[in-house]
Amino acid sequence: MQLQRFISLIGILSLTLTAPVAQAAEWSEIRRREHLVVAVKEHLKPLGFRDQQGQLQGFEIDLARQLAQDLLGDSTAVVLKPVMNQDRLTAVVDGEVDVAIANLTLTENRRRIVNFSVPYYNSATRLVTRPSSIRTIHDLKSIAVLQHSHNIAVLRSAFPTTQLIGVKTYQDAIASLKAEQADAFAGDQAVLIGWQQDDSTYRMLGQPLARRSLAIALPKGLQYKSLLEKINQSLEKLSQTGWLEQRQQYWGLE
Repeated sequence: MQLQRFISLIGILSLTLTAPVAQAAEWSEIRRREHLVVAVKEHLKPLGFRDQQGQLQGFEIDLARQLAQDLLGDSTAVVLKPVMNQDRLTAVVDGEVDVAIANLTLTENRRRIVNFSVPYYNSATRLVTRPSSIRTIHDLKSIAVLQHSHNIAVLRSAFPTTQLIGVKTYQDAIASLKAEQADAFAGDQAVLIGWQQDDSTYRMLGQPLARRSLAIALPKGLQYKSLLEKINQSLEKLSQTGWLEQRQQYWGLE
């Protein structure tokens, strides 16, 4: 009995050691299979969202398709994989996608986990309000902010005496503004622009509080150097030709 158990354990260990590990594709593999796999957002207008027909649209969706055009000569040679915020980096690290173009801010902490391309959009932390009684930042008594967000530190510096109200999701933030439980919400400019596009009662308040750059995330490692170089070459060309600026204007991001 003990011998059978020992043999069984050896078998399990052998399977564990030989099981294939998910790994993001290097440039040579992407070129061989002739398509990119890209993590994107699907509920974040105007960066990545579904239109009335259920099709993915938005600035980052356009960028993913243009990247496929530049790297593989075909804008349709891309598999778009929607991800939640908490899964964006995990999808890259675990090899579920080749790259992530999903409202990812380039930060030093994230650089320890993944590589980043050159930036493709410069965003900012902004305040949005809805109550008609709030006209300037001096009227603010409370500001809603996502829990664990980098914007908390920004707000504590800019508004040391204003009450901060933590919310779990953007939907909770919208609810708090509609119920006037908070005077304003602090979030990423690109997200708040999407709110305004859907509802004109939302108004930006004051000046940008902090600048931030969005960039494409891909795995760390020398084996991904060629892919990173090709992505950066594409982004630099899209910037020089005005493509990035034109698409930002089209989606109301300027």
